[in-house]
Amino acid sequence: MPVLFEILDEVRVDAGTARVYEEGWQSWSPTSWYPVDAPPPRPATDWRRRGNYRPEIAAPVDGFQGEGLLAIDPGDGGPLRVYAAPDPLTVPSIRAALVDGHVVVSANGQVTAHTGVPLGDWATGFARTSGADLPRVAPTAWCSWYHYFDQVTETDIEENIAAINERDLPVDVVQVDGGWQAAVGDWLHLSDRFASLDGVAGRIRDAGLRAGIWVAPFWVEEGSWLAREHPEWLIAGPDGLPVSAGQHWGAPSYGLDTTNPAAADHLREVFDWLANLGFDYFKIDFVYAAALSGSRHTGVEPLAAYRSGVALVREVIGPDAYLLGCGAPILPSVGLYDAMRVSADTAPAYEPADGDLSQPSQRAATLSTAGRAWQHGRFWVNDPDCLIVRPEVERREEWAATVERYGGLRVSSDRIAALDDWGLETTRRLLSDPPPPTPFNQEHF
Repeated sequence: MPVLFEILDEVRVDAGTARVYEEGWQSWSPTSWYPVDAPPPRPATDWRRRGNYRPEIAAPVDGFQGEGLLAIDPGDGGPLRVYAAPDPLTVPSIRAALVDGHVVVSANGQVTAHTGVPLGDWATGFARTSGADLPRVAPTAWCSWYHYFDQVTETDIEENIAAINERDLPVDVVQVDGGWQAAVGDWLHLSDRFASLDGVAGRIRDAGLRAGIWVAPFWVEEGSWLAREHPEWLIAGPDGLPVSAGQHWGAPSYGLDTTNPAAADHLREVFDWLANLGFDYFKIDFVYAAALSGSRHTGVEPLAAYRSGVALVREVIGPDAYLLGCGAPILPSVGLYDAMRVSADTAPAYEPADGDLSQPSQRAATLSTAGRAWQHGRFWVNDPDCLIVRPEVERREEWAATVERYGGLRVSSDRIAALDDWGLETTRRLLSDPPPPTPFNQEHF
């Protein structure tokens, strides 16, 4: 059934200088200001759209589609126009198209319109009505992902704990990233590279550091124990089959139905276990999977189900634990997290492998990190992704400058022993001076 869009407004613009701000659906979706006559980035494949853009509503190829937020700078000196979701549970797609010197704005749901209101001012009001607290000071961290990826071992963690202390690096948290679990979705089963998660957390704390961990609580890969043993916990379509959440690392994936009482109990068990091991910094990833549309037996709307799932995690880990979101629907997440990834993953390579700017690359990460800089200090602490500055990282000076300029959350993700003098000095300097959790001063805010 086609999605119906109703025209909301027509704005006369200077086609040569006007720009449109297009808010992407989730952390990895490209987000920026674009010339009004230049189409923004679009997914390279349909399965990529399922996992990295708004799954249910494909954006037009030759126009703009902001997910809950779109802004127009007419380029002729006229006021900024902002079209926005009224609340985190009502997040329509908002389209804009250049037609005969006008931008025609339409939406498939309720929208509030603001004239002459900077994005930052709008964000402050949206955060307040969404129940968001003022962001708190973020810890600095070291993360295992960008050197070891999913092959990290206990020995790797121990080596870097020692290196952090030997070099007296200003790190507060050591975060064990993906690879500690048997499979994505199987959080109570360890990979064969980890003998004891309890032991890892204890060694981190014994070194005077906080223990952090990566979990993708709502994301279930095909072939996992959970998918095999509890298919009824997965978000299913009207045909009863699991709804696709896209593909990552080559495996089809699905969303966990957080409205299923048994699935919710499983989440409580996972996070209660991790919290009792001493982890108090949690990066929860691929969380868009809880917001997939499907035939939920309780009749709960997808965004309400998503927010209830994150609220459950927060309830279990407690208010003092630090919660970082990633792969998260942006506006539906306001009021839920301490920090939020605001870009695609970075990478040792500057360009994405297939040109899709939702994919890991410094170019993709820089685009949305700059585009969403106005969210820092208003919605949460912005996470531009990790600082990686070992010698083999392409254009490492540029990426370090991006993290320094826009990085509210400062996280190193190199093997400490692999850093040369410049890399070590840069890591020390950026971790020593993280910005406060207050808004950046930027144009158009």
